[in-house]
Amino acid sequence: MNYFITGTDTGVGKTLVSCALLYSFAAQGKRVVGMKPVATGCTDDDQHEDVTQLRAASNVLASKGQINPYCFEQVVAPHLAAQFVGINISFPRILESFSELNAQADMVVVEGAGGFLVPLNSWQDSADLVEQLGLPIILVVGMRLGCLNQALLTVEAIAARGLTLAGWVSNVRDANMVMLNENIAALRQRINAPLLGVVPHMALVDARVAAGWLDLRLLEEGAPDPQITRIDAG
Repeated sequence: MNYFITGTDTGVGKTLVSCALLYSFAAQGKRVVGMKPVATGCTDDDQHEDVTQLRAASNVLASKGQINPYCFEQVVAPHLAAQFVGINISFPRILESFSELNAQADMVVVEGAGGFLVPLNSWQDSADLVEQLGLPIILVVGMRLGCLNQALLTVEAIAARGLTLAGWVSNVRDANMVMLNENIAALRQRINAPLLGVVPHMALVDARVAAGWLDLRLLEEGAPDPQITRIDAG
């Protein structure tokens, strides 16, 4: 099974969770590879931190072009970054790269750019890409003030597109978030998908450590959603 990782916003921990998933599935003996179809904020030599981390967490050797078909320097929405250099983000190119990776691996973890509905070209957005890839979604919720509204709107958008939300991950972004556990409980009550784990705030972010907070058994059909241990921010 392949997965598409989306988030409630940019900077909520999609790469952290994507890499944690790769490490976890690799530990099960699977051939895994991460993919970042579109990245912004790349260096002059087309390097990107997220892509570097995904490649490091993969155990399948793939070219950078396969893992990251589009890399732009401007730190703006993908369609604007592409317009700035006169390029149109083409879905067929992304789908071809995905197909190549899928042929090499047991599992491809595809990390989106920004949030679920971020525009990728003048008429298509990230949700359109997920539809064409045909992948179930794992939602990363960055736990901080305002996350309830962002998470629930994203869940509604996923349902409106007729897509599958396989599960969600609570990633504590604000070490001092007030009523953290109550916020997590509110989301669990309202999201009809399993909470795969709560990644606590880490002073030193480490995807291998984050992997230990995820229970991937919950991705299995019919698996129960057990009570998650209370998390204290910080």
